[in-house]
Amino acid sequence: MWTSDIIMMNGKLMPYADAQIHPLSLAVTYATTVFEGLRAYYMPETKEFALFRLDDHIKRLQAGMKVMRFDQTYETEYFRKCLSDLIKANKPDSDVYIRLLVYIEGQGLLATTGPVGFTAAAMPRSKPKFAETGMSLGVSSWRRLSDNASPPRIKATANYHNARLAVHQAKADGYDGALMLTPDGYVSEAPIACFFMVRDGVLTTPSCSSNILESITRDTIITRYKELTGLEVVQRSIDRSELYFAEEAFLCGTGQEIIPVTSIDHFEVGDGSVGPLTQRISRDYFDLVRGNIDDHAQWRTLI
Repeated sequence: MWTSDIIMMNGKLMPYADAQIHPLSLAVTYATTVFEGLRAYYMPETKEFALFRLDDHIKRLQAGMKVMRFDQTYETEYFRKCLSDLIKANKPDSDVYIRLLVYIEGQGLLATTGPVGFTAAAMPRSKPKFAETGMSLGVSSWRRLSDNASPPRIKATANYHNARLAVHQAKADGYDGALMLTPDGYVSEAPIACFFMVRDGVLTTPSCSSNILESITRDTIITRYKELTGLEVVQRSIDRSELYFAEEAFLCGTGQEIIPVTSIDHFEVGDGSVGPLTQRISRDYFDLVRGNIDDHAQWRTLI
């Protein structure tokens, strides 16, 4: 497997080991960082990489900079060139996972808004171990952040302290992962990804008002499901007890891609195996991101 030798800071390529920010920067002391995880899928036939939904990731990142009141943003075209240069510099020969972070790199007080810097790293990432077998989830006692506390719609690093607590509790309780509820007790999302379930044959997911990240992978699945079946994904509030009646369930996200869920709170989902709709959605997703089908070519930036 290839290694990540080159990293980019503020548009400059440098050896991976040389990257650093000051420990008293606001990025460290107050977690003033927004980020994106992106994937570039290797296409061996053409020796190209398909960077999936790049513009949508950057748009969400820009929204995060706005909400966090950074005194500087970056243009889409600039990031497009930076990430292209980063991938080429690392000379990968398989899929690439990119972590792009924008932060306040200067020192100062809590309300300091700059100067703003960024780091982009390209690295290999193995397929999640639960992708084939599915994972068990436990409903966490840690509630998902409220939109009026720390907006979950943006990918701010500070939001993930909440998620980290849920992950550690789930593992201590013997689950593979967690599922979090809103402060009102409705299903929100997993710490690592958005949640879908099938009930009475209907594909359903928590609405955007359920304190979820406005996930790009979630949007991809909602769009593709309608195109494949002619049916809408139902987006609504989901009660906790409904989880136990689900026939299928899965998680989705850029990093995790599509992960089947085979049990929740020690109740089997369906018959405890990966369901047929989950398998169909997963196959279509990978065909799409890898360019095996022509649909939505505008979502794939070729490098």
